[in-house]
Amino acid sequence: MPELFIGGKWTAAADGQVREIRCPADGTLVATVDEAGPKDAAAAIAAARDAFDRGPWPGTPAAERGRLLLRVADLLERDKDALARAESLDTGKRLVESEYDMDDIANCFRYFGNLTASGGSDRIVDTGNSDADSRVVHEPVGVCALITPWNYPLLQTAWKVAPALGAGNTFVLKPSELTPHTAMILMRLLTEAGLPDGVANLVLGAGPTAGAPLSEDPRVDLVSFTGGLVTGRRIMAAAAPTVKKIALELGGKNPNIVFADADYEAAVDYALMAVFLHSGQVCSAGARLLVQDELHDRFVDKLVVKAQQIRLGGPFDENARTGPLISAAHRDKVEAYVAAGLAEGAVLRCGGARPNDPALRDGFYYPPTVLDECAPGMSVVRDESFGPVLTVERFHDEAEAVALANDTVYGLAGAVWSQDVALAHRVASRLRAGTVWINDFHPYVPQAEWGGMKQSGFGRELGPAGLAEYQEAKHIWRNLSPSPQRWFE
Repeated sequence: MPELFIGGKWTAAADGQVREIRCPADGTLVATVDEAGPKDAAAAIAAARDAFDRGPWPGTPAAERGRLLLRVADLLERDKDALARAESLDTGKRLVESEYDMDDIANCFRYFGNLTASGGSDRIVDTGNSDADSRVVHEPVGVCALITPWNYPLLQTAWKVAPALGAGNTFVLKPSELTPHTAMILMRLLTEAGLPDGVANLVLGAGPTAGAPLSEDPRVDLVSFTGGLVTGRRIMAAAAPTVKKIALELGGKNPNIVFADADYEAAVDYALMAVFLHSGQVCSAGARLLVQDELHDRFVDKLVVKAQQIRLGGPFDENARTGPLISAAHRDKVEAYVAAGLAEGAVLRCGGARPNDPALRDGFYYPPTVLDECAPGMSVVRDESFGPVLTVERFHDEAEAVALANDTVYGLAGAVWSQDVALAHRVASRLRAGTVWINDFHPYVPQAEWGGMKQSGFGRELGPAGLAEYQEAKHIWRNLSPSPQRWFE
């Protein structure tokens, strides 16, 4: 059946192009899907524009919009198993991880459903003038282009779709061309929940052909993008001529700082999870490990032993603890990244070469890799690998730890490990990152904002600010007793 969803109807790509989706774990064919081009993107924008300008959704009461999001949350829970399987086939991610993601996705829709229904963002302004009624209201931005990545396909989609709908917008969703299937299922669930035709539109395809028109078209009012820094810069440039709103989350090179007094066992365990979860294909991965001098040798030795024990395998291998990379091209990129680090003087402690297990030969696997004795100027320290590669740096004291941690163009996330509460909070306050964990790594909740500083992007997802990204604030002033001012008499 056709896989593009435009104006409430499933349709094939205008030029007849298709793309094969193959599972990264073993290269097997998952499906062949339609590949959208500029004509399809333009049609989807037109449908979203018409639905916003002439359809009922923007004027639907906030309580009703919130109830629809809550219905979607229930449907996501109902179809959790099918969604998790589809996500794992597209990404190669372990099924158990996809199942956790589905719970988080339902929680995201439920949070924004309740927040929207509360309708608490408008406010009366006290002007000190009894003859004036002054209030600030929040209205939908308009047509939103939502461009999402391949590592957490439906989760990143939910972070955008739920608040966009809650605010009363219409949208065109362009998921990664590598991982389209959960986005397709979501369109069906939105329809089942009662969303009017044209509010939600889906185009599948590559960035240059299906995504770029969304950033350039003057009929689009907002672009929200999660992905790489280079693409984010292109989107900013493309959106500039029409001065549309932009929200960007562009990844990170996230420091995980371990002081000598940290809980040793817990810090080692979390350091592994911080970087090797989902084979390092996580924007907030703790890919930079900073360890205080006196703890370094013992800490890294144990971490290396544990990293070597991590078993690779496909999504349905219950004994596996991490899976493949998304594609052969991405594995090539990770290999080149490691080779550059070794050429610069990093010390390879484990990993660094493709596994020789015959059972893994058809997938895009790369083992957990630890590069020790790294220095701030190395490319492996400065650039994002987006793979299972951990770089280790030493630091002497608190001041050096902060300086090293902030010596990056990115600012998405970071962590501090210490049993000294005052020290941990001091360091957390000085880190230039949108999220900082103390004695933990990776947790998030939909109630708390998520986003980056510096070249990790701008704007926020989740939390009240995540809803505000999709709203325009408008001040309405009413004179309660108008009378001639006779200013020009």
